[in-house]
Amino acid sequence: MHDRARLVETTVLIEERPDQTRAHREIEKAIRTILANVGEDPNRDSLRQTPARVARMYDELLAGYSADPLALINQATFESEYSQMVLVKDIEFFSLCEHHLLPFFGKVHVAYLPNGKVLGLSKIPRVVEMFARRLQIQERMTSEIANFLDQLLHPEGVAVMVTGRHLCSMMRGVKKTNAKMVTQTFLGKFNEKETSEQFFRAIYHPS
Repeated sequence: MHDRARLVETTVLIEERPDQTRAHREIEKAIRTILANVGEDPNRDSLRQTPARVARMYDELLAGYSADPLALINQATFESEYSQMVLVKDIEFFSLCEHHLLPFFGKVHVAYLPNGKVLGLSKIPRVVEMFARRLQIQERMTSEIANFLDQLLHPEGVAVMVTGRHLCSMMRGVKKTNAKMVTQTFLGKFNEKETSEQFFRAIYHPS
């Protein structure tokens, strides 16, 4: 029971979502204000429904705030004697930068060393999705994924590596369209050179 409580705390979820109708109304009002203040006519045919579309879009893009981690895992942890590295790589993600509300996206590689327990394969991409579908910075998202799996499975180690492309630096600011950001979090035995090298070999030089 104690682990279940810690698991919920780790996700930093909003305990109660605001009334969705009221939330949509406030978002729509804000979008109309933006449209008017950038020189557009919010009542123009093509823009009339835009505020409502944006409000519904945020339900999807920020769905991670309302995710229930226990329902997401759905008891898909299983006892196992397997003790070698488990790696799920090239997990695509899309998130929103909390500084400019512009997308960043890329791939996540997640590995862990089981300690008597393994996680159902589909759950790792779902964990990534839960943390990506929020206002984020890549550094925090990387550590949140790792810490969540560490508290869920109590493995010998966890490794998470994220490669992201950020529209906030591609289409504005420095405008570097080919730049990629790489972040990583190593826990437990992945802090040991031999284990971390095994992780990188499995990603970049699979046999």
